[in-house]
Amino acid sequence: MSFKDDHSDLTRFLRKRFNTEQLTVRLHEKKTDFAEIYVGEEFIATLNRVDEDGEVEYHFQMAILDMDLAEV
Repeated sequence: MSFKDDHSDLTRFLRKRFNTEQLTVRLHEKKTDFAEIYVGEEFIATLNRVDEDGEVEYHFQMAILDMDLAEV
């Protein structure tokens, strides 16, 4: 299996988790273990695929800036 194989499942999972159909998982053209997460056209996070000893996990990394908190 590869990131491309899991793309639809990951998209459905994240849309459900964040309760938005606007979320998209955009695969990287050259890196097979990396994707970017967007809500609409806004970049919000990265997603890395880690495959060790036959076990696959995904690392979701989102930075929250102090200026983002000021908008709340």
